[in-house]
Order: sequence, then C-alpha cells, then structure tokens
Amino acid sequence: MPFLIALAGKGGTGKTTLAGMLIKYLVGKGKTPVLAIDADSNANLNDVLGLEVADTLGNAREEMKNGNVPISMSKNVFMSMKLERAIVEADGYDLLVMGRPEGAGCYCAANNLLAGFMDRLSDNYPYIVMDNEAGMEHISRLTTKNVDLLLVVSDTSRRGLQTASRINELAKDLSVVTGKSYLVLNRANEALPDPTRNMIKNEGLELVGIIPEDSAVYEYDLNGRPTIELPHDNRAVKAAFMIFDTIIN
Repeated sequence: MPFLIALAGKGGTGKTTLAGMLIKYLVGKGKTPVLAIDADSNANLNDVLGLEVADTLGNAREEMKNGNVPISMSKNVFMSMKLERAIVEADGYDLLVMGRPEGAGCYCAANNLLAGFMDRLSDNYPYIVMDNEAGMEHISRLTTKNVDLLLVVSDTSRRGLQTASRINELAKDLSVVTGKSYLVLNRANEALPDPTRNMIKNEGLELVGIIPEDSAVYEYDLNGRPTIELPHDNRAVKAAFMIFDTIIN
C-alpha cells in the first residue's frame, strides 16, 4: 500500500512549492518511484517540477461524458489509455495532473472509472504526494485510499490560519485522514507573535515546523526556474527537509 501525503492550504501560501520540496526530499532519500498528483484546479505543480504536461484526467472525463469514445473501444480501455497518456515521467517520480471538467453535468461514471484506475496505478508507487486546493474533495472523490499524512500549509495571516483550520476540520468530516494532520507555516519568522501562537492553539492545529522567507525561492519563481532545482543548502529547503525528517520514516 502506498503512503499518501496530501498538501492543502489557502492560495498563495507556497503549498505547491512545498510539494515540490517534498518530492525532492523523497527522491533524494531513495523512496522511489514517487507519484506526484496535482489535484489543484489551478494546476502548476508541473512548473515547480519543470515538466511539460500534454493532457489531464479532466480532459478524459470531458471526452467520455461527451461521448467521444471511439466506437471500437470500450470506456474502460479508453480511460486506461488516457490515464497512461496523462502520466509525465521524470527522474525518480511521475506526475499526473487531475485537471477539472469544463462542462456541466454528471461525471459520476467517469470518476468511478478513474478511481479504479487510480487504485491500480497507485500500487506501483511506495509514496504518493497529492497537491490539493483548499478543499479535500479530490481525495474523497477520486481515490479510495485514505491520507496517511496531511500537511496544511499557511502563512501567519489570520485568514491563512482560518483557512488552515477549515481544511483540518473538513478532512476530519470527510474521514479521509487516517494518520496525522500537521500545520506548516511558510515564509514566517521562528519567533511567532503571541496572537499567532494563540490562534494556532485555539484552532486545534498542530504546528510541525516553520519555513523562513527566502529570496531565492521568489527569484526562481519570478524567472520561471523550477524551484525543485533549489540547492540543498538553501535555507527554505533545509527547513523543509528538517520537517520531513521528523514526520516521514
């Protein structure tokens, strides 16, 4: 059974950048192959990883719903083919972008088929890293596997922490987290002000670590350079790796 690590958080908190660092960490530790899943509707994990994406599973759902399956091909074979085409292979990991359907209507049949293929596919990977949007619906809808580790990423703003709290509660309501749920504060100072610490405590969030603000991360992103290429001695990478060391066996 693969170990599923999901990341979620308010937009702009650096969640996807942290997902890239986590993939970098797992590959560096030899915990390969890793399956990276971009389940954010605003998909950009491929940019963090420096990969080109040709297709998404959202497109497959759309084509199946619209009856674009070739007459000579069953829906099962069609979805299997689309799944294989959507996988982007890299060194030590593969990337799969979920995407989102553009049209209206029910995608239940396509989603059910995808869930089955995802189950079969995931057995080939010891670790899965899933980058989510603020909600956890992709996990409940498109996989049958529970989350072993949930990393809720936030900055130190009140809205960011409120979103983190809602995500944590939503994950509990959906009963998708079988392991631990942790808060990671990104772009923050280690000396947190008392109001921030009090809010974290009052919201029932478990802070596992802090990643400092780092100009190199911003410069990589600004120049369109994959942040997975950040050197190991970068202070943000070092802080992230220290967190991973404490929560991943």
